[in-house]
Amino acid sequence: MQATVIHGERDVRLEEVPDPVLSTGGDAIVRVVAACVCGSDLWRYRGVVPVREPQRIGHEFVGVVEEVGPQVRRIRVGDFVVAPFYDCDMTCANCVNGVSSSCLARGSWGATDPMGAFADGGQGQYVRVPHADGSLVATPGQPDAALVPHVLTLADVMGTGHHAALAAGVTAGSTVVVVGDGAVGQCAVLAASRLGARRIVIMSRHADRQSLAREFGATDVVEERGEEGVAIVKDLFDGIGPDAVLECVGTKESMDQATLAARPGGVVGYVGVPNGGAELPIRRLFSTNVGVRGGVAPVRNYVEELLPEVLDGRLRPGLVFDLELPLAEVAEAYAAMDERRAIKALLHP
Repeated sequence: MQATVIHGERDVRLEEVPDPVLSTGGDAIVRVVAACVCGSDLWRYRGVVPVREPQRIGHEFVGVVEEVGPQVRRIRVGDFVVAPFYDCDMTCANCVNGVSSSCLARGSWGATDPMGAFADGGQGQYVRVPHADGSLVATPGQPDAALVPHVLTLADVMGTGHHAALAAGVTAGSTVVVVGDGAVGQCAVLAASRLGARRIVIMSRHADRQSLAREFGATDVVEERGEEGVAIVKDLFDGIGPDAVLECVGTKESMDQATLAARPGGVVGYVGVPNGGAELPIRRLFSTNVGVRGGVAPVRNYVEELLPEVLDGRLRPGLVFDLELPLAEVAEAYAAMDERRAIKALLHP
């Protein structure tokens, strides 16, 4: 089969790789219908995270189950399934407690699983899923082609934006600022709107992303950054700042922006993968009583809640995909996102 392999900085290739095989009894083989490139994939693409040797890549996909192991009970051949951006069993204490991203048997796509077999990267034609009954969520029937992009967001970005909003305590009537206008930031706007926030500010300098954020529920746009941006945000909310700030980037600058913008007693929900020296200003947080919650989003725990609203059209998070390409053009998908010519690229194997 063909799958994406990253060899180093700005060096992504589609290559012939071995077909996946059932290995451990509880696994499944999924034929990928749609996959995508994540903003976190760009850390390796840009060389921020070094690539020591060629690696399979991709962690967001939906598809059709082709084979299942003899121990699989819930998932069946022919099911259309959503896979979270990690493999989990959904039976351990952490999964049951709502933190499946810390599953005691957690595995990563494009790597050897804890049982010693290989779990393929998501940007390929097929993927072996180690914990089929845990990781995979079957939809009720085959989604219409127009729904597939929306369903695909449940593998990561919609669930991650939702996690940011939940971590920050967004409820009906909340005031919210979103730092980051990429796919996760856009979905954070949508999640805050879904939860009933009365005012949502997107911090964005790009007209196309501002427009999408407004479609998702943003009421205001702030283009400024640093001290000027913080001052404008605070002025929008009685001089003190919003109830919640959703940090969706992961850099030192974005985290500083978030913690400075929140009102005293407010909460920062952070889901941006930390890079570039991001750290917490404990003294400032102590002085202002600003809380910080978040981390790796347990998106598998959110799929069943969000899926019905995606299927009936109440949620349309798939609008974050503004570029669709065949898998053969995966290098262009990375380049377009790296150069900010696309918010998020969807791939069709």
